[in-house]
Amino acid sequence: MAPHEVRRPFKRPAISDQQKRRELSLLRQAQNRRDAQHHARCLASTVVSLQAPNPEPISEPEIADEPSVESESQSIPRDIDVRQASKLKGYEARRWFARQLMLPEWMIDVPDRLSHDWYVLARPTGKRCFVVSSDGTTVSRLRNGSVLHHFPSALPNGARTRDISGSAQSYCILDCIFHELDQTYYVIDMVCWRGYSLYDCTAEFRFFWVNSKLAETGACDPPSPYHRYRFSVVPIYNCDQNGLYTAYTGAAPYVKDGLLFYNRHAHYQTGNTPLTLVWKDENCSQYVIDTDSKGQVPSQQQVVLELQDDGNLTTSDDPPVVFGSLDGDFIQKSGLCSGNLLRFAVSDGGLSFVDGKLERADLHYLGKVNRARAFADSYSKVMFQYSVRHSPLSIDDLLASITSTNDQEKEACDVEMAG
Repeated sequence: MAPHEVRRPFKRPAISDQQKRRELSLLRQAQNRRDAQHHARCLASTVVSLQAPNPEPISEPEIADEPSVESESQSIPRDIDVRQASKLKGYEARRWFARQLMLPEWMIDVPDRLSHDWYVLARPTGKRCFVVSSDGTTVSRLRNGSVLHHFPSALPNGARTRDISGSAQSYCILDCIFHELDQTYYVIDMVCWRGYSLYDCTAEFRFFWVNSKLAETGACDPPSPYHRYRFSVVPIYNCDQNGLYTAYTGAAPYVKDGLLFYNRHAHYQTGNTPLTLVWKDENCSQYVIDTDSKGQVPSQQQVVLELQDDGNLTTSDDPPVVFGSLDGDFIQKSGLCSGNLLRFAVSDGGLSFVDGKLERADLHYLGKVNRARAFADSYSKVMFQYSVRHSPLSIDDLLASITSTNDQEKEACDVEMAG
């Protein structure tokens, strides 16, 4: 399959308002600038100070027992200050830190101007984490907020060495994926560098700094006594046909787990954002359809939703999407409470949509989820998994949308020149 062979138009039925939310998100980031420098400084300090008793576990812990009703019913305010977060412990600390990462939505529909406004990269398989270097040490935290590694590094102020460069206030925050096979942190984004916050910088600028700054420190060098893990930059391409095709089919030094798409104008927004997207198929990922605890693909799609005070079952989005509700008697008999994460199977009735919005979901209750999990599924993840089982968005669809856009622009240019 070559990119130039794909010429057919692109059209899919609407199952979301993802494009509208992309436009609103770009507008909102221009209106809601915050004190990003203060936030970054406090985050770096808090990540380092909140260390687990066993600072370097080999893998993410699996916690078999469910949290007590009391501990999980005490919800954490979304607007908690980063300094207040330093006082959080256990489950609450993990849940708060999990909100500090920018989480991509799953690609449900192809964005407008994909070839003009977006970058694409091949996502490494591994554990998504923050890496923070500060006060002579480096700490990585997993997506659920628990500590992955505590180690010395060549990042700014990341190890206690004689020739350490920069002031004591220097620190760094990287968004990474830890690839187990080669013990490498692959950097997919940069949040702060030498104390300079990049929260309110565009992806275009952040990626420029990732590529220009990281190698200067020696962080990409092989491991040494003062640099335990190697860091590497993930190749980033303009999302035209050549760039998309290269990210999809090109060789990579790591095992691929789908493609990541970044809007070049987007700031680093914590939580779920439609300005960063993830897409997968069986050719670029081993994990397209979600599997159960035994690694098997269940016959019915499973979703994880959060139980609210009024019995509603919602996603992790802000604002959340309601998939249904449980009656009070069932909640009481099952020993459930607000804040519980519950697993459901999508039954034969499936999901129904009206004007791109969910109208009805036929769900069957399966039980609580493992306590190590921090959040419910996002709406886009549920819809992506549903589409994969029924009408998947293919690489041909993505390439065709780029071709269609290019053809429309060429026609418009020809008309303008003729006029």
